[in-house]
Amino acid sequence: MATATKGTKSIKGIERIVAPPPVHWVGDGFRVHGFLPRGPLNAERMSPFFLLDYNSKHIFPPSTNLLGVGPHPHRGFETVTIAYHGKVAHHDSMGGGGVIGEGDVQWMTAGGGILHKEYHEEKFNHEGGLFQMVQLWVNLPAKYKMTDPRYQAITNAEMGRFELPEGGVIEVIAGDIDGIGGPASTFSPVHLYNVKPKKGEETTLRFPASYTTSILAIDGSSSINGLQLPADHLAVFEDDGEEIEIRADEDSVLLVMSGEPLNEPIAQYGPFLMNTNAEIAQAIDDYQQGKFGYLE
Repeated sequence: MATATKGTKSIKGIERIVAPPPVHWVGDGFRVHGFLPRGPLNAERMSPFFLLDYNSKHIFPPSTNLLGVGPHPHRGFETVTIAYHGKVAHHDSMGGGGVIGEGDVQWMTAGGGILHKEYHEEKFNHEGGLFQMVQLWVNLPAKYKMTDPRYQAITNAEMGRFELPEGGVIEVIAGDIDGIGGPASTFSPVHLYNVKPKKGEETTLRFPASYTTSILAIDGSSSINGLQLPADHLAVFEDDGEEIEIRADEDSVLLVMSGEPLNEPIAQYGPFLMNTNAEIAQAIDDYQQGKFGYLE
């Protein structure tokens, strides 16, 4: 269990503060900074998290062409999409789908194999506007790699809410804080929060020392364990200590990611994330034979 109260445990060291990497496009609808996997922040170091794509604030003009990413396969992990501004639509070959708006989350378990597509919601696409989102890939333990695919649509109102003393709030997407749980169901221990402190507000989070932990500054600048974390930067913590002290220099939004490492072999090829190269070859063959379903 994670907590947000002061304690006597040691402070988690900050391994590095990472500036936003150069932008690249995913399809024609997602202008992202690819924080993970990158350089020393590789799959083994950041387990159970594999990929972190961050679409920082960007104004999309109105478009008559539906922007996004067309049908593509996944196997062996989960995709977590968090919308901060704008609206994202999703459809998959298992019949899952819907629209997530500002503050909402879609949590898709690819498991044994699924096709899906993601794109700007139709009205937002036609009108344009401010767009900001995160997509996170959470690796599945070996014993759950081939689990049945599923889709969790999580609205902001469904999230757990931990009230901070000065008017801020922590929105709990997965895991818990002081017994306040998030609605997302996970296959390994994962804590995923939006921490939203007011200017000058202080709070302390606590996670097991061995957990892989990082914080992405979605909005505002904060002091994290005494170091400055500007907007759009990522703080990666060492695997030591338990406490993270946050002081907001302005009203802020911080995406906190902490999870128990899987400590299993990792084999990855494009949209497939498995444990062995043989499993990757099988995934490619299954996809080519149409075993992931059908999606226009």
